[in-house]
Amino acid sequence: MGHHTGRAISNADQMRMVRVNRISSRSDLFPRLIAMQKLADAQGFAVFRVTGSGVPAKQRLVCELENWGSSNAAFGKAFVDAYGEALLEHIDRSLLPLFWAASHDRAAPGPIDFSPFMVRLKDGLVPFSGLAFPVRLGAVGNGFVLFTGDDIDPQNDTIIELHGRCCNVMMDLLSLDERRAAATEALSEREIACLQLAGDGRISEEIADKLGLSVHTVNAYLGSATIKLDSVNRIQAIAKAIRLGYIS
Repeated sequence: MGHHTGRAISNADQMRMVRVNRISSRSDLFPRLIAMQKLADAQGFAVFRVTGSGVPAKQRLVCELENWGSSNAAFGKAFVDAYGEALLEHIDRSLLPLFWAASHDRAAPGPIDFSPFMVRLKDGLVPFSGLAFPVRLGAVGNGFVLFTGDDIDPQNDTIIELHGRCCNVMMDLLSLDERRAAATEALSEREIACLQLAGDGRISEEIADKLGLSVHTVNAYLGSATIKLDSVNRIQAIAKAIRLGYIS
């Protein structure tokens, strides 16, 4: 492992400011995860969520976000194959961070004096060392945020701060899912159809002719969809609908 860099960590006020800024898509999480990666002296990050029913045997880990790159595309599967079962068992009984070392990395991540507050996984099963922070939010939203690399050596207070930030990331992912579900239930088929055509560059008159509606009705549908998607105008509503997967 690398030596501690002496990097100063953020204070609690900065962490609260991050939570205040509402994210609109998963891409908004990347700058925060990159900042956390640097704080951990890591070379990569990944976010895994627990999917499936509450029965452990039917649960699995799915990678939601990562920056391992195309050259390391197999990292996600390798990690789940090596540690997936252990992580699913762990999150049911403990929220202590986990750590492991690659076969070529003799030292384990994290300070020695903090090791009683962490759980060590079997070393050498994947080609990278790392830390995994479990987050448990209830029936849904559970998962892990990983930081990987060969020079991970955070201080005790850094590990605690990273765990708190990981919780914020997972809460924001869950919030995005809930807002998407709410929007799906709220938008009618007509609203989605009007948004799709507007996204294709059609003006209201063209949309009205295409759907057999009046221009007034088309504008009403677009207006109600804009409100339901919590947007300030039609352009933003279309952009949000595309990001959320409602239109293409």
